[in-house]
Amino acid sequence: MDVAVLAGVSTMTVSRVLNTPDRVRAETRARVLAAVRELDYRPNQAARQLVTGRSGVLGVVSIDTTLYGPATTLYCIEQAARNAGYNVSIASLSSLNRTSMEEGLQRLRTQGVDGVIIVAPHESAVNGLRHLPPEMPVVAVDAADDIPVPVAKVDQVAGAARVTRHLLDLGHHTVWHVAGPADWLDANGRIDGWRGVLESAGRPVPGVLRGDWSARSGYQLGRRLAEEPDLTAVFVANDQMALGVLRALREAGKRVPEDVSVAGFDDIPEAAYFWPPLTTVRQDFREVGRHAFHMLLDRMAGAEPESRRLVEPELVVRDSTARA
Repeated sequence: MDVAVLAGVSTMTVSRVLNTPDRVRAETRARVLAAVRELDYRPNQAARQLVTGRSGVLGVVSIDTTLYGPATTLYCIEQAARNAGYNVSIASLSSLNRTSMEEGLQRLRTQGVDGVIIVAPHESAVNGLRHLPPEMPVVAVDAADDIPVPVAKVDQVAGAARVTRHLLDLGHHTVWHVAGPADWLDANGRIDGWRGVLESAGRPVPGVLRGDWSARSGYQLGRRLAEEPDLTAVFVANDQMALGVLRALREAGKRVPEDVSVAGFDDIPEAAYFWPPLTTVRQDFREVGRHAFHMLLDRMAGAEPESRRLVEPELVVRDSTARA
């Protein structure tokens, strides 16, 4: 009311400027916003929630990790929500199973969130996603396909297939693979993409080497790979492990890419500054976050979004891969 009096407009016009500014003439909008600044007016979220029945807060359930993929996904979801005027409350869990997810959701529900995005890259999250409260609008990110919840994610199979095909096109007879942990859906999707290309091309499929996403595990497995006499190409399931593989090969006297081509996955900001600069697969986490946010808005509005939105990854070719 104070803003309306100072700006010489109705309270309804002030409300439109603050909530749907595109519906107000530019001159009127500028006058109202000037009054808002002069009075240092801030909307009262508690009062707004009583009127609209909405808190303007979205919840995110995620595993507590500093790994590049999940951490960047979380950041991009938060940015998409904030850009649309929503606040975000995050429940970070030490593990993703049915019990921990129920506890995290309950914590968010007591805060009155309007909907929840669950970042669920683990196999252990599947059971929890099958037993969600039906009245809560929920969307999942990086989750399994066989769940009754809309999912947004990068097409891991396509990304792995693309980089494996790139290495075969360079003349390598086969491609070894350093994979992520067995309980990570992304790791298993990348194995499927890698193996599918080798099998379709009639090439030998080497045994999978499992790491834990860390550069240290990549280094340890890289030392084992360096002992393989016919090794010419390696696809590593993330860039951190690829960094370890590069060091192990260098210590073993193997030149990259002259003797062995190495490719990673993620395109972390440092990948272009590895030596040699790393060929890798770029994931568009910003697009995943945008899709997840808009799918959740659809669910909150009572609509049923498409069940899956896959974001295509991009092969980024640098100097760590070359002709066999």
